[in-house]
Amino acid sequence: MAQQHIVKPSRERIYDLLMNARQADWVELALEGGESVSGAIIFNEFKGTGRLINVDDEISMDFHVDQVVDVKI
Repeated sequence: MAQQHIVKPSRERIYDLLMNARQADWVELALEGGESVSGAIIFNEFKGTGRLINVDDEISMDFHVDQVVDVKI
């Protein structure tokens, strides 16, 4: 069985994706370790930190830009 190798986008690319995702009603964040979470985000580009909030599942979590592997809007 062939092993998949996924290349993590550059930090600048992740910043761009997160900046665009701030305006979206719903996003999905893929995090290091294979975890995937969805909801609305607040992102502070100066600190490189944010918060994802999912009111349906009653989830609220903080994240750092270095933890994010991909952003889907």
